[in-house]
Amino acid sequence: MGSGLLRVLICDDHTLVRAGLRRLLESFVDIEVVAEAANADQAVVGSRQHRPDIVLLDLSMPGRSGFEALVELRRDHPDCRVVVMSMHDDPTHVREALARGASGFVVKEAAPAELEIAIRAAAAGRTYLSPQVSAPQLFARPRSEEGVDALPPRQREILAALGAGRTSKQIAADLGISVKTVETHRARIMATLGCRNAIELLRMAMRLHDRPAG
Repeated sequence: MGSGLLRVLICDDHTLVRAGLRRLLESFVDIEVVAEAANADQAVVGSRQHRPDIVLLDLSMPGRSGFEALVELRRDHPDCRVVVMSMHDDPTHVREALARGASGFVVKEAAPAELEIAIRAAAAGRTYLSPQVSAPQLFARPRSEEGVDALPPRQREILAALGAGRTSKQIAADLGISVKTVETHRARIMATLGCRNAIELLRMAMRLHDRPAG
C-alpha cells in the first residue's frame, strides 16, 4: 500500500448500513471512502473504476454472494485487500472467506474501533479476525506433532511426500490414486493443520520432513 489516504470501497446491500459505515470510516484519520456498492457486481465494477486499497465486503447480499465477489476481486485486483463483514461468526464462513483471499473477517456486532484495526491491519498485509471468530479451534496451528497425529495414515503419507518435494501428480502415481483424490486430501490436511494456503502447507510439510526423528 502506498502512503497517504487509504481508499476504501464499501459493499453492503443496506443503504443505511453503508451510510453509517461511510460516516464511521471517514471519522478515522487517513481513510477515505471512494465508492459504495449494493451488490457483488457493483463491488467488482466499482473496484475496477476506483482502484480502492481496501474493499469492505458484506457476505450476505441478494444475487451473487460476497464469496463470489471476493474471488473476482482478488483475481482482478491482487493489490486490493478485502475485509469481510458478516452477521455470522460461523467458523465455516471464516475459513471460506480466508481461503478465498480475505484479509480480515469482522462480525457486524463489532465495536467501531475493531473495524479500524481490521482495515489498517489489511493495509499492512496482516490478517485480522474478530475475537468472536479467533477461537483456537478455528485455526489450530499446531507447532508440535499433535495436529499431524490427528491426520489419518493416508494423509500423513501425503504430507510426508509433500515435505520430500513430491508434486500432487507424482504422489498420485506413487500411491496409485487420482490427482483429484490427492488434492482432496491436501485440502483436508490444510483444514486440520490450520494452513491458510498451499505455501503454508508446504512449509509445514518441509519442517516436519527436516525434523530429526525421535
